[in-house]
Amino acid sequence: MPAGQAHRVALVTLGCSRNEVDSEELAARLAAGGFQLVDDAADADAVLVNTCGFVDVAKKDSIDALLAADGLRGDGGSGPGPQAVVAVGCLAERYGAELAESLPEADAVLGFDAYPDIADRLSAVLAGNRPAAHVPRDRRSLLPISPVERGQAAAGVVVPGHGSRAAESLGAAVVRRRLEDGPVAALKISSGCDRRCSFCAIPSFRGSHVSRPPQDILAEAEWLAGQGARELVLVSENSTSYGKDLGDLRALEKLLPQLAAMPGIVRVRTVYLQPAETRPSLLEVLLTTPGAAPYLDLSFQHASPSVLRRMRRFGGSADFLDLLRRGRDLAPALGARSNFIVGFPGETAEDLDILADFLEQADLDAIGIFGYSDEDGTEAVRLPDKLPDGEIEDRRARIADLVEQLTAARAERRVGEIVEVLVEEIDEDEGGGAGAAQIAYGSAGHQQRDADGACSVRLAAGAGGEPVAVGDLVAARVVGAEGVDLVTELVEVVDRARGVPEPVAAGARP
Repeated sequence: MPAGQAHRVALVTLGCSRNEVDSEELAARLAAGGFQLVDDAADADAVLVNTCGFVDVAKKDSIDALLAADGLRGDGGSGPGPQAVVAVGCLAERYGAELAESLPEADAVLGFDAYPDIADRLSAVLAGNRPAAHVPRDRRSLLPISPVERGQAAAGVVVPGHGSRAAESLGAAVVRRRLEDGPVAALKISSGCDRRCSFCAIPSFRGSHVSRPPQDILAEAEWLAGQGARELVLVSENSTSYGKDLGDLRALEKLLPQLAAMPGIVRVRTVYLQPAETRPSLLEVLLTTPGAAPYLDLSFQHASPSVLRRMRRFGGSADFLDLLRRGRDLAPALGARSNFIVGFPGETAEDLDILADFLEQADLDAIGIFGYSDEDGTEAVRLPDKLPDGEIEDRRARIADLVEQLTAARAERRVGEIVEVLVEEIDEDEGGGAGAAQIAYGSAGHQQRDADGACSVRLAAGAGGEPVAVGDLVAARVVGAEGVDLVTELVEVVDRARGVPEPVAAGARP
């Protein structure tokens, strides 16, 4: 590489929106360390793959992404293409040296503790050094068991996506660089989880629950608004636990109205809610605060009380239906989504019928169905009464078929409603010719982007005197449904977007 030319790095992100936030923090740190960020891995000197380690399919996708990056190398790594392929993220944190041994194509496997020094670590790899692989540990052991004792201790633990220490070192309001310029942005409010669900390994590699200070969240929200974000999606492993380690169980109830009132922000959506922790006062704030999406993302996982007990969870069909009823009393147009595991050890045919009956009554807008699989290090691996893989798949397919019918019927019942759609894309060529009809695409208040259905909005060029633009919030009438997606027609523009600035350099203030 010519002297003085910056190394180019491409970031590949797998998994959830929490990982997307982590990648944007990594991008800021790399840019601050002199790296040039590029979109195409084939044009990069190094490819950083932010992996997912949640379930087997996600693990495979992560490994495939690492192998694909390795396949771009030319002449054994000396020609065009990336010279280094580095694994970070949850799979790297969870398996470390084991991943490095089984995947020699990766030049380095780095855990979360490497994030503050990621630019130096990557520079060393490009210089020919092959660092020792990360050695995994249970990250819950890094902090006190009692949440209220974590305050000072948390300052000494690297928590991806929080970035406070990096912000101090760079003298910046936030350390984040947007990798996409759309009007929807994830905002991490906490990390880790204190629950001990028997099927879930996430707490072991993401650690105990740590809430971000409200002032850090508000500063990042202001920065995101300055970057053109119009909707903030509040993400975490468990949003309903926000504030318990800050000594304030009502912290989210206080924070949400401040975020919704942020200039430029038209909608705030909170996801990853635990039903057992969704208190009446929190439910009211979530669904009645002006600017808060009429939306509940509730982690039910099953509806049979006996299965839920084996999962080390609480509640059951009656409790969950009551929660949804109370939510709809507060927000009649409520959108609700959840995920469910079928084929859990000991699940009977009666348990599956309870789940099917619940789904028919719950009237959910979006539903994820997963067949149970063993996860390393979890209690469920040791549970008796495991079901054969074929039986699990049969049960999954049965419930998935039911879900497809139920969610499509739910979408059909929205025909005639007026929904508010945040415009994320416009098909400029639809119909062709001056003054022809256009189609805008985006998400209504009851739809989480990339997780639920979406809306198409028929509009005429120049509607309301000006063209509709990406970032506009529009009112639209639902005139049809295609599966879970809605077909709508423009009624009016509710809130016009400001011009979106160029991306701010890493570490810069808004």
